[in-house]
Amino acid sequence: MATKQRLESKRKERLRALENAPDIHLISAEKMESMGHEEKIRFILDEVEHGKVLILERGLTPQEEAALIERTMLEIDQDRFIGIEMQSYGMDHGKNFLQRAVMGGPRPRMAVIGPAQLLQLVSKDNEKIVTKIIGDTE
Repeated sequence: MATKQRLESKRKERLRALENAPDIHLISAEKMESMGHEEKIRFILDEVEHGKVLILERGLTPQEEAALIERTMLEIDQDRFIGIEMQSYGMDHGKNFLQRAVMGGPRPRMAVIGPAQLLQLVSKDNEKIVTKIIGDTE
């Protein structure tokens, strides 16, 4: 009987932890490419402001990253939203001229973007990003 109670207690503990854990959204390159520049920035900011961590299959261009940082600084609200953490790795330059032109310049192959209070960068190189989710959305 004690074993059954321990299992039930662990199950409830996992459910509580899951309720408070931030959502992690894996965003396809196709979804991001279907959006315009401003729409992309607004989408990312809205998601991060709601405590979501985004993993973009293809990162943002340097111009988009700069626009995201600029918009974050303009909209920052110390009581509600502290800011964003953004890390990306490896540049995808495109294989030929047409691919480079369509991509709008080199962009990271993948990016992790989330609320600054939730993410902590551990390490990064051209092949991987190691980050920890250090809190919850409450």
